[in-house]
This record gives sequence, structure tokens and C-alpha cells, in this order.
Amino acid sequence: MPPLRAIHLLQTKEGARLHGADLDQWRRWGPYLSERQWGTVREDYSEYGTAWDYFPHDHARSRMYRWGEDGIAGFGNDPLDWCVSLALWNGRDPIIKERLFGLTNEQGNHGEDVKELYFYLDGTPTHSYMKMLYKYPHDAYPYQQLIDENKRRGPDQPEYEVLDTGVFDDDRYFDVCVEYAKYAPDDIVMRVSVENRANEAAALHVLPQFWARNRWAWSSKWGKPSLKLEHDAREGARVIAHNPSQGAMLVTASAEAPVEWLFCENDTNVRRIYGIEGAGPFKDGFNDYLVEGDEQAIRRDHGTRSAAHVHLQLAPQTRSVMYLRWRPASVSNDPPLDMAQLFARREAEADEFYATLQHDIDDADARLVQRQALAGMLWTKQYYQFDVTRWHDGDPNQPTPPKERRHGRNADWRHMCNGDIVSMPDKWEYPWYASWDLAFHAVAFATIDPDFAKKQLLLLVKERYMHPNGQLPAYEWAFGDANPPVHAWATWRVFELDREMTGIGDHAFLEVMFHKLLLNFAWWVNRKDADDRNIFQGGFLGLDNIGIFDRSQPLPTGGRIDQADGTAWMASYALDLMQIGLELAMTNESYVEIAVKFFEHFLYIAEAVSCGEVCNTGLWDGSDEFFYDVLHLPNGARVPMRIRSIVGLIPLFAVHVLEEGVYGDLPGLRERLAWFLDHRPNLAKLVSRWTEPGKGNTTLLSLLRGHRMKALLRRTLDESEFLSDYGVRALSRVHCDKPYIFDHDGVNVCIRYLPAESDSRVFGGNSNWRGPIWMPVNYLLIESLYEFHRYYGDEFRVEHPTGSGKMHSLSEIADDLSRRIGTLFLKDAEGKRPVMAAYPMLQADPRSRDLILFHEYFHGDNGRGVGASHQTGWSGLVALLLQPRLMKLSHVGPEAPVMAVRLHEEASAAMGR
Repeated sequence: MPPLRAIHLLQTKEGARLHGADLDQWRRWGPYLSERQWGTVREDYSEYGTAWDYFPHDHARSRMYRWGEDGIAGFGNDPLDWCVSLALWNGRDPIIKERLFGLTNEQGNHGEDVKELYFYLDGTPTHSYMKMLYKYPHDAYPYQQLIDENKRRGPDQPEYEVLDTGVFDDDRYFDVCVEYAKYAPDDIVMRVSVENRANEAAALHVLPQFWARNRWAWSSKWGKPSLKLEHDAREGARVIAHNPSQGAMLVTASAEAPVEWLFCENDTNVRRIYGIEGAGPFKDGFNDYLVEGDEQAIRRDHGTRSAAHVHLQLAPQTRSVMYLRWRPASVSNDPPLDMAQLFARREAEADEFYATLQHDIDDADARLVQRQALAGMLWTKQYYQFDVTRWHDGDPNQPTPPKERRHGRNADWRHMCNGDIVSMPDKWEYPWYASWDLAFHAVAFATIDPDFAKKQLLLLVKERYMHPNGQLPAYEWAFGDANPPVHAWATWRVFELDREMTGIGDHAFLEVMFHKLLLNFAWWVNRKDADDRNIFQGGFLGLDNIGIFDRSQPLPTGGRIDQADGTAWMASYALDLMQIGLELAMTNESYVEIAVKFFEHFLYIAEAVSCGEVCNTGLWDGSDEFFYDVLHLPNGARVPMRIRSIVGLIPLFAVHVLEEGVYGDLPGLRERLAWFLDHRPNLAKLVSRWTEPGKGNTTLLSLLRGHRMKALLRRTLDESEFLSDYGVRALSRVHCDKPYIFDHDGVNVCIRYLPAESDSRVFGGNSNWRGPIWMPVNYLLIESLYEFHRYYGDEFRVEHPTGSGKMHSLSEIADDLSRRIGTLFLKDAEGKRPVMAAYPMLQADPRSRDLILFHEYFHGDNGRGVGASHQTGWSGLVALLLQPRLMKLSHVGPEAPVMAVRLHEEASAAMGR
């Protein structure tokens, strides 16, 4: 029972922190550093916006950043006044390893790509405990080999990965485990455990770093922090960290080998980067000291960047541990903190928290997968600062940026001023938020931390983010692109999951989001419906290369595209706002009026979609029984683009069941709906069985009535088209042998099924919607089938798979699709995970086979992980798919708020006892 679960969660240590008055203090420190600050738009001050070239990886060790910081296993406070990360050197690399390496968009044969082996293993929502693993070779890291071989390979070949270089063969590498444990919100310990996995001895330099983010170079209003070494009679060498706006902190280190403190300044090495003289030591001082033996590159007693350097000599298959601790200077170390005991306690608390959350997951491997997925979500939080006006105009203490920037990228987003902890898609390939990604992240986060999930959605609608015209920012490279409007859906799902976890429906959150989303809905209606026909264009819509044209750019043919997905997203948007309005009407009946308005708007969209070729607007193709985008050419010709893709399945997502038992008593609701449908009979026929309520006295609102839904599902569930053993493909396999070819007036393009890497450079070539399996659209399809089942019940059955002769209810089909998605990550009969097929060395190693990556998308035939390897963001939705109860939440009824308050009071009393 949800209320009982809420009580149990409150009784865990981590659950108590999540509901405690000092929650914000516990969250102040976390894994908030990026894994790649170089090569980002924020750090690009070039004339023409060439971010990769202006600030490459080779500059990163020597140049200070303007808007953030990066590092391996980074930790910091909000807003990164102080930062912590790990640096390593094996004695053979040309540079110390202090940030992750990868290829830029032009260097990779399939776009940008991180080339490291690292895994997020555990974490708690308050970051009271965090754990990750980094694998570092004994031999020199193959930087140039990775660049050269990927440059040589074409788009028809797979990416060349670090495991392919042989540098990890014979286990000649170190397992470097980095953990964080909080003794108190601002008293934190970093533990670095290094294990030599080889059968030969090896040396390693380990350097936990503690430094101040450089703000003083950009504006004189920021005072310069300082780090100074002192010697205490009891603690020995320790560092005093001063920041003008905060109290002092103490930083200490301990290890099984001697600790050598090193210092430098977090300033640009102007000699190396610009060829001019300047006073050091610079940001790259530790690198130059270790690699080149330059004693002048460091100081021994003060600076703004520090490192606790330990030189380890590790015998075969042995392990060494060191600690870095920082705490307020006012906190005594008497008695000394037992750090090993602290980590044991915090890890046990994490186990307790997840045991409560996963009480209904019987399979141990599924629990492991879910926990690592959520760990990845927690690790990819990032402090994201970007003031677009300041970026355009420049800083007081720096040269003025080129004037071309004022008319270039994001020129009409000067209101943007971000400075918050935000969930990233990942922190290397996508170290910036994307609005439709973030909606899915919020839903996944709501399973463990609904408060954070709500705050993420609220960020997007703040005046510092949302455009004055109502548009939500898309992503850093082009805030003005159009992402799918899934935020009302995410708002409702987060509201439901929050209520399920806490027993309380947060109507204040729902109301704020509702009012802001009204502005966004109006933007869509006014900007993306060219002829006011309730058929939408949308543009990019996040699906990158799903079609033959880049939909965010002017078409080579001229004209426009009416989009099946854009129109379906808007129909879903209207239904989601209607549902939110009805929920709010339970405590404020004035919302009935506006909920009915969205009911009407949905029906007008449904009518336009259904109209067909007779009225020259519809998107349904009666001969193929599928939804297609329609190209409108300048000469008035109307060309359906018969590409069988996920675009044509998205109309399935526009579904909602109105329950009489939940909403029937809302004052005036039924009368208003009845009047509208009585006076608009052409629209009434679009509401399935308006006068014949379905299962449980319900009414179905959907773009699809029974026949069209069955027609779409027939293709969706056909293993020769969309259905894979691992979920639903983004493009039908029919286009493997029969590519779609468009030939018009000199424009000749085609699209064919590509199960993994793309051969198209549209959107940089770093993603592919032409065949692989994508988590978010699979998730929405599964959720939609559960919603259809609420209306049709078990009696309505569909053949699954198509041609099998086996008939299943829609709920059973949704269950099977969830199972198929879960199969991506779960061990098969041979103990292997399909997603990790590109990592045979790890799969064969008993100690590494439970290390899981959560990729951006997945091979359409064999399930191999493809795209960004650490895109836990929306792939973290597997956390819900592995826990089916969370996918099937039903409305708890209008009495819920009163009941929830009582249960919350009981839970609080239980905690008190």
C-alpha cells in the first residue's frame, strides 16, 4: 500500500533526510562538476561559434573556465565555490589524467564520443553516499591512436573504442573506486581505493584535488579565495581554505603512503596558450611538475588549487586506500573521525533506502540494474551556469567578444540566466540540459526524490529560463529549437509518483506548472500551426535524423512539413493539461472551465488529424493505414512521405481515460462536456462511446478509435517491422530492403533502416533514429497501452506478436514490451547483458560483468548499447519499467488529500517514536 510505503521510507535514515528541515543543507554538496567543460557553447568566445575548435581538450588542463569546472568523479558545492576531483598519472602518459577524454564531433566517425571506461555504481538522493569506478591502464593512454583510427573509419564502420586498442589486455590496469560520504552536510570525506588488477607490480600517482573556481578573473566583485598549508600538532599537515563570502574550511588527507601537498593557481597558463609572459604557477602546474619535473610549476604552501599527492607502489592484485576530508574550520576533530566506519554506515543506509524502494522487485539482478540506473541519474547532476547576456557582451575584466556573436547563436535568448543544479543527459557528450530530456529525467527522479524532480520541472518555467513568448529552452547549442512538448505529461507523472511515495498530492506544484504551461501551449498554437488548422509543424522535435530532411532548417524543396508527431504531441499536450485542470478542480472548481477548454482543443486536433485526404489536411493514410508526415510544396502539391517510423506511432500517445468515479462529482463538468458534444456532433463521434461508458464507467479520449489503433498496433507488434526482442524500433525494418526514396525537382534523398550507428551527418551524426530502440518513446508507448487498457479491459485483445496467432490484452502487451526493454540490461542465460555487447572483456570478467552502461539508444536487432554511453538521463526510465507497479498508478480519488494528510501525520508520529 502506498501510504505504508511512505511510512517505511520515512523510517529509513535517507528517507528522514529527504523529508527533514535541513534537506537543502544536505544537498548543498554533490557531484555537481561537469565531465567536460571544454568544447561547450558556454566556453566558446570565438567569432563564428566553433566551440570544439575554440576550446579543445588540449587546452583544458591549461585554461581556466568561465562558467563551470570539470574533473573525474567531481564533487562540489552549489555554486561550485569549492571543487573536488581526482587526478591520476601512471608515469607513462604525456599528461596527467584529470578529466575524461573523448573525440569531438568532427573527429568521431559517428560524432562526439567519450573514450573512457567508468561506471556509476551507487548513490543516495542527498548525496550522503556516492560511488563510482574508473578504469585506468598501466600503459600510456592511447590518445592519438583513438584520434587517428576514428578519423580513418567511415560512417559504415563502428566506432573505435578504448578497449579495441588493447591497452586493457591482460588486466594491466587499475580499478580506481571513488566514494564520498557525508559525516554532516558540510563535513565530507572522499575515499579513493586503487587496486592493481594485473599479475605484475605497477606504480601510480594519485592526486585528490581541492580548488576554488575562478571568478575573480572575470569580475572584481568576486574576492579571490586562498588555500594555505599549515601544520597542526594533532592532525599534521592540513590546508586552510578561505573564501571571502564564506567561513574557513579545513582540508586533510591520509594514505598508506606519504602525502605530499602541492599548490598552484587556478589561472590560465598564458605562456602556453597565448605565447605571452605571465606570473605562475598556473592551472597545469601539477601536470608540469609530475610529467616534466618542473619544480617551478608548483608551490609548496599556498595557491587556489591544491592536490594531496601520493605515489603508490602496488604489488600484483593489491589495493591501497587514501582519504581526503574537508569540513568547516569550526568543527573539531576530537575524537578523530573513523572514516572507514563512516563509509560502512553510509553504505548500509543506502542499502536500507533501496531495500524499501525495491520491496516489490523480486529479481536480484533487476534490483541491481535499477539501482545503477538511479546512481547514474544522481551522478549526472551538474551545476549549470550560463548568463547569455554576459556571454554576448563580455566580462568587465576580459576582452570584448566579437560583435558577430550578438547576431549568432542564441541571440534572441538574452533573458537566459541559468545558475542551478540541473539533471544532464550525461556530463560528457551532453554536459548541458535539454528540455525534453529533462522531462523524462524528472519522471525517473520522482521514484527516489520527487522533491528534486518537481524542482527540475519548475526550473524550466522560471522567467530566467522560459522565453517571454512562452517557449521553453531546447538545449545549449540552439535554445530556440522546438523540443516535443512533454512537460505537462511529466508534470502529471511526477505529481502521481510524488503522491504515491509521500501520500500527499502537491497541488501547489501542480498549479504553478499549469499556469506556466498555459503560456507554453499558447506559444505552440500561435507559432507552430501555420494555417490555423490544428495541424502542427514543430520543426526539429528532438528526433534528429528521423526523416529525410533536417526539419529544423528550411526545406531544400521549399514549402513546409505537416508533422504527424508534432500534431500528436499537441493532442497529448491538450489532454495532459485537461487532466491537470481536472485535478486542480477538485479543490478549486473554477478550473473546470479551463479543463473543458482543453477537452475541446483536443477534439479539434483529433478532427483535423482524422479528416483525411478529402479535406486536404489529414495525416492518416487510408491505403497504408498509417500516419505520415505530409510535405506541402510551393506549387500547392501535397506529398505524404511514406516513411514508416516512430513519427507515425506517436499518435498512440494521445490517450486519456475520463473516470466517472473520480471526476463525476465536479460541479458542472458533465453538463459542459455534454453541451459541447451535443452541439458539435462531428466532434462527439471522435470520443469513443461517449454514451456507452467503458470498463469501470470510463470514457476514452484518443486520436485513435478501435480500428486505427489496431492498425497501428498491427505494425508496431510486427517483428518484421517495428518489434524487436528489446523493444520497439524507431524505424520499420521494412525499410532495410525497401528504402524510402524521395525524388523531386533535383532533390534526391533516401532513408533506410540502420539498426545502430547512423550513416547520416544530420545533427552532427551523433545519433540515429533510423532503426535503433530509444527508451523515451518506448516508455510512452507502454504507458499509453496501459491507459488504453483502463478503458477496454481484458476483453479487448490484439494479436501479439503480429502473425503469431496469440491474442493478448493491451496490459499484457505493455507488460511484454516492458520485459523486452528490461532484457537490454538483464543477464541472459549465459550471464551476458545485451547492452554491454561491445564490452566482451568486461562481460567475461566475473568482477566486471555487473558493471552496466545506460546508453542513449540501442541496436534495433541485438540490443547493443549505441550513442552516448553514459546517457543515463532518459534511459534511467528503465528504473520504472523494472517496477511495473509504478507504471500503473491510478487516480486515488478526490478524498486523497484528506487521507494523505492523516497518513503523513501518522508517519511523522511514527518517526517521532
